[in-house]
Amino acid sequence: MQTTIRIIGIDPGLRRTGWGIIETLGNSLRFVASGTVTSDGEMDLASRLCQLHDGLADVVHSFQPHEAAVEQTFVNKDATATLKLGQARGIAMLVPARAGLRVAEYAPNAVKKAVIGVGHGEKQQIHMMLKVLMPKAEFKGNDAADALAIAICHAHNRQAITSRLPALAG
Repeated sequence: MQTTIRIIGIDPGLRRTGWGIIETLGNSLRFVASGTVTSDGEMDLASRLCQLHDGLADVVHSFQPHEAAVEQTFVNKDATATLKLGQARGIAMLVPARAGLRVAEYAPNAVKKAVIGVGHGEKQQIHMMLKVLMPKAEFKGNDAADALAIAICHAHNRQAITSRLPALAG
């Protein structure tokens, strides 16, 4: 007997962290919700990280996902920006882990390949395929769309990935 699995995909960012929630039953996908948690750029870094933590914690508490997937950070030329993104990514991994969820990680190219069939593509291709895969999907902005794509990538790969991840003690 198959059970419905609710997945949260998280696209970490210090200014905007996108989130998308889907349900999967066998090969079928269903859109649940998506959005963006933002931080106030006028605040200090610690306060901004708290804003991201609290916003994501509210999403996890409200939607009660079973599994989580986070996009891996790419390294860019600005070391300071990369470090700040890494800190936001830490929050994106901590929140679901603290809720007792297994957290899988996916490279950006793996996410694109799972959604559009190739490892390199434009944002518009991802948006279009999200609508094909889940016609009722609603997302405002690239961050929420990317988060839904991360959740879909996990739905396609979850059997292989979750069998290798340790269960978390609550």
